[in-house]
Amino acid sequence: MMPRGRDGRVPDDRGLEGRSPAGRVTNDRASDGRAPDDWVSDDPAIPPAPHGKVHAIDLFRSFGDIHAVAGISFRVERGEMFGIIGPDGAGKTTTLRLVLGLLAPHGGSVATCGLNPTGQRVALSDRVGYLSQRFSLYGDLSIDENIAFFAEVHGVRGWKPRRDELLEMLRLAEFRRRLADRLSGGMRQKLALACTLVHTPELLVLDEPTTGVDPVSRREFWRILGRLQRDGLTILLTTPYLDEAERCERVALMDQGRFLEVATPEALRGMERQRMVEVIARPRRETLAWLRARPEVAEAEIFGERLHLSLRETVEEPAVIAQRLATGLRAAGIEVDAAREIPPSLEDIFIARIRRGAGEPRGARS
Repeated sequence: MMPRGRDGRVPDDRGLEGRSPAGRVTNDRASDGRAPDDWVSDDPAIPPAPHGKVHAIDLFRSFGDIHAVAGISFRVERGEMFGIIGPDGAGKTTTLRLVLGLLAPHGGSVATCGLNPTGQRVALSDRVGYLSQRFSLYGDLSIDENIAFFAEVHGVRGWKPRRDELLEMLRLAEFRRRLADRLSGGMRQKLALACTLVHTPELLVLDEPTTGVDPVSRREFWRILGRLQRDGLTILLTTPYLDEAERCERVALMDQGRFLEVATPEALRGMERQRMVEVIARPRRETLAWLRARPEVAEAEIFGERLHLSLRETVEEPAVIAQRLATGLRAAGIEVDAAREIPPSLEDIFIARIRRGAGEPRGARS
């Protein structure tokens, strides 16, 4: 008998198991409902994806007058770590729900692991692990019991060796008898990941997995994701943190339901010819006001204790301008610790791209 929480409910995030399919695809399949690697649907609305784990074309979803996902196209290749990066409300979670079949698109199409996610959600649940922002664990069950529960939900036979393997990899083995309610935030997130992986999915989908996690646990979580990818797992994730995008092989910059760019982090940096200067000075408010009034400075943004300046196009080198700005700040009575030329970060690029964003997005097809 499957272990249950005190209220006897199945957790909300039990994968996609138990949801009735809304439709069907008519091509022949194996007895387990899976499509072969060279599967091509008889439905022309479903794109073929012989090598990719996700293939979306002109995907669209609205909620009333709000276009949460506004015609995006992308592929996630086998073994790739693909990140969707954007602020709150950009459409990241809605995109994942469309990929998983938890929402039906209002336009366009998507194939996930060679399946129609809306019409074959039950079959898809065997192939996908989904760690949502509010993954449900039972606080009155131990680490061992939570993993056992999700193994039973997914119908995994002989799951104990897999559980032991996950506990060792996630460094949870010595805490296996501890109740979930008594775990730290980082340990709860690792337990949720173990529950997501217990049925050995081929695609792992993560919705802002490190939000609210302390920096040490966040670093450890990314170490684990890197190992999973090296072992061949395909990972699709969303995050509001631009520094995490550096760890992905390709990223999509998303804002207001649209993909502004889809490229590798290196390629994104190469797309922007921004001339950047970083200034560290005190007091910061007076520094920012002084810099924004300078004719050389197009934009100035706060990045923690640093100020990032986008320079206007001139023949002068950014390093020369940086030194002139530092001299001017000191003459104005501002204490300057550093002023130097820097390459644009992904956050600089994203902010600049959003400000240009009324134009047609590039790189949306990949």
